[in-house]
Amino acid sequence: MATIVTTAYRPTAAAVAEAERAAAELDIQFVVRNKRSIGKMHADEHSDILVASKERLEFYPMGKTEPFFFHPNSAAFRTKRPLERDPLIEVTGLSPGDSFLDCTLGMASDAITVSQYIGPDGKVAGCESNPSIAYILKTGLSRYDAMPHLTEAMRRICVMNSDAVDYLKTLDNDGFDVVYMDPMFTEEIKEASNFTPVRSSADMGQLTNEWVQEAKRVAKKAVVLKAHFRSQDFERFGFERRVRPNTKFHYGVIKTY
Repeated sequence: MATIVTTAYRPTAAAVAEAERAAAELDIQFVVRNKRSIGKMHADEHSDILVASKERLEFYPMGKTEPFFFHPNSAAFRTKRPLERDPLIEVTGLSPGDSFLDCTLGMASDAITVSQYIGPDGKVAGCESNPSIAYILKTGLSRYDAMPHLTEAMRRICVMNSDAVDYLKTLDNDGFDVVYMDPMFTEEIKEASNFTPVRSSADMGQLTNEWVQEAKRVAKKAVVLKAHFRSQDFERFGFERRVRPNTKFHYGVIKTY
């Protein structure tokens, strides 16, 4: 599906400039809004729509009227708790100064939480294969300032517009301490609704042997999987399942050291 860029319903000069900049950087068409609704623009343009407004960038996949936009999401409250007790931090075995690759960046809340924990000497990168979603994440992480305690952690995250396996293949052995994968659940969790607007546009690719083997090659300490509690991927690919009672997802670990 093609994507176009437009402005908010009543654009300012700044919004027009932002839309034109996004169009140039993504190499896609800028289309004047002309006070059309998103539904009307979908019907007229037959494209996904990236909207540049004064406050933020929004992405409307074809047929959707609720947008995807950047927000720290669960990292907002997770980072106000003792980070060493965060379930992801505990299962990864990360230490301050380590490096972390998030193969499935999503809303970037996991990456932000990890970045806050490993600190300025650490390294966090994340993969997102959809160019528009990757652009929104990269822009949001570099500009969002409503939560000052997370600003530095967000700025340190490097967003890679790439398929995870393709990116892993470019990396050296032991290139990251921990490689993390959180594939889109085949069974949608109702509570995890922030990603719903782009579920149809997100990479629904499920775990493969190639993906796991590349992750094991790149990870110096561990490969970590997050999946629905009913998933058989833990056993299928050799992860040690870490059961989390009364939750909809579990973690799995393959130690590589």
